Amino acid sequence: MANITTLIFEEQVRLDSDRLAELYVQMGETGAQDVVCRAMEELAVRLAKINESYQSNRARELRKGAKGLIGIAEQIGMQRLAKVARDVCNCVDQNDPLALGATLARLQRTGDGSLTAVWDLQDLSV
Repeated sequence: MANITTLIFEEQVRLDSDRLAELYVQMGETGAQDVVCRAMEELAVRLAKINESYQSNRARELRKGAKGLIGIAEQIGMQRLAKVARDVCNCVDQNDPLALGATLARLQRTGDGSLTAVWDLQDLSV
């Protein structure tokens, strides 16, 4: 009888708290919260569009979405998310569909975890 192993994928999510603190110093609490909220909304939209591009086999559009996601993620201290988005761009550039599928799944997990971490952080500051 064969043993079945279930793999559970969890991504370690880390926020660059120094980057977030820098935003708050530069823009004040209200301004920084506005930037973070708009960035989170845009990240969620881009993640959905990236997934849609993948499902529709539109690699150029997918790469463009991932590239744009990098700047937004870095702006609010989501360095890991930015790194995984770079990895997605590399997979598209290398025309590696197997790696792209796996890396996109990782991007989705990292994106979801990052967005949750920022929401949790905002809940603590209220």
